[in-house]
Amino acid sequence: MSVRSFIDTNVLLYADSADEPRKQAVAIELIAAHLRAGSGVISTQVLHEYAAAAIRKLSLGDDVVQDRIELFARFEIVTASVDALKAALALRSMHRMSLWDALILQAARDAGCAVLLSEDLATGATLAGVTIADPFAAPPPARAAARRRRKAK
Repeated sequence: MSVRSFIDTNVLLYADSADEPRKQAVAIELIAAHLRAGSGVISTQVLHEYAAAAIRKLSLGDDVVQDRIELFARFEIVTASVDALKAALALRSMHRMSLWDALILQAARDAGCAVLLSEDLATGATLAGVTIADPFAAPPPARAAARRRRKAK
């Protein structure tokens, strides 16, 4: 994982979501790989969203959430500025997206990330110089079959 990547909230949440075992495994591996490579970036917004959803939706205790926040704090963290908010407002208008998604996109852009890992935006699109990739999307059948053949050899 040498590609500098911005990690959206949903990736962090799936790492704790036992009801989605395939996505959980993908999320755990992505987080670990980006921590090892030093290539992961998140924002304070992502940390806030994670904490709120982990408590409300996943029913995690405050102590568990605090442990995860300490782990995620090992990523590079982008803090939103007034200029970033202004730029996000422009992105929101230009791409017709929510302000929250525009803030994520702008944070990825400000951090110089090539990729934004999220299942919430248009996979494959390049917006503001950042390519959106859904890490949970199933690989196309032809590529998956080719991968299985290579592993079998």
